[in-house]
Amino acid sequence: MKNLFGIFLFAITAFHLHAQTTAASTDPNAPVITFDSEAIDFGNVTQGSDAIRTFTFTNTGKSPLIISSIKGQCGCTTISDWTKDPIPPGGKGTFKVKYDTTIRVGMFDKQIMVYSNASTNVMTVKITGTVVPPGSTATGGK
Repeated sequence: MKNLFGIFLFAITAFHLHAQTTAASTDPNAPVITFDSEAIDFGNVTQGSDAIRTFTFTNTGKSPLIISSIKGQCGCTTISDWTKDPIPPGGKGTFKVKYDTTIRVGMFDKQIMVYSNASTNVMTVKITGTVVPPGSTATGGK
């Protein structure tokens, strides 16, 4: 019974120390990435058209923000023209997302992962829309 109590006490102490270490490891001076919008709706885009939109974000933290990479959920999304230089506190950055409208007609809902040195190392944003056949009423496709 003493051994069981000792193990229980050790487990509680270890958990408590781990929780304190995790809370203390968050850097209050870390960069913070804040998107103008975490989702962009492309609306209706004509099949075969260029469906490109731009995400804009701000470094609302206290140290320079560095975007290490940006990856689309699948091969149907291409990321380009992203800000590669360090973004100072208060500074803005952008990246473009192109959805391949030649693949298929219909709705799409895709995620894009943004990897950085921010307090949240991976941020997820998304794009949605509907690819319509040529000749249909389309509102997007810039």
